[in-house]
Amino acid sequence: MPDSLPELSARVVAGLGAAGFRLTLAESLTGGLIASSLVDVPGASRVLVAGVVAYDDAAKAQILGVGGGVLDQFGAVSEQTAQAMAGGARGLVTIAGVADSKLVAVSTTGVAGPDMQEGKPVGQVHIAVATDATITVRSFRFDGDRASIRLQAAVAALELLLEEIAA
Repeated sequence: MPDSLPELSARVVAGLGAAGFRLTLAESLTGGLIASSLVDVPGASRVLVAGVVAYDDAAKAQILGVGGGVLDQFGAVSEQTAQAMAGGARGLVTIAGVADSKLVAVSTTGVAGPDMQEGKPVGQVHIAVATDATITVRSFRFDGDRASIRLQAAVAALELLLEEIAA
């Protein structure tokens, strides 16, 4: 049986701490759910640096630096936007002087419903994890209502993060 979000969040905080990683987040679809789940874990302040909820495309562009070309060509719900959001989140922390080779960023974008967005179906989700060396993007198609899709995306994002810091 998969971990619940609280159990997974505790594993992530422990794993980041053990590996010496710091984390920044760029959440769209999950709307801060990942950050909230992590700050519920004692010791999260040692690993969580910052989080941005960039729900609107203008916020993705202005705050995270997602280029208009990416949004125009691929849309907000795309692997390319997830990648750009993660890179942008990492860059924001670099600007703040916190970044180092152990900084990792996670981003989420997708369609929680109830309606399609940009011609993309409900449940389409893209998650990216960016380190100083790589950006890994995975795409998913989740079923369920809005809350269920957001929860599944948060769990998938934390599982991908654990995979990446273990690699």
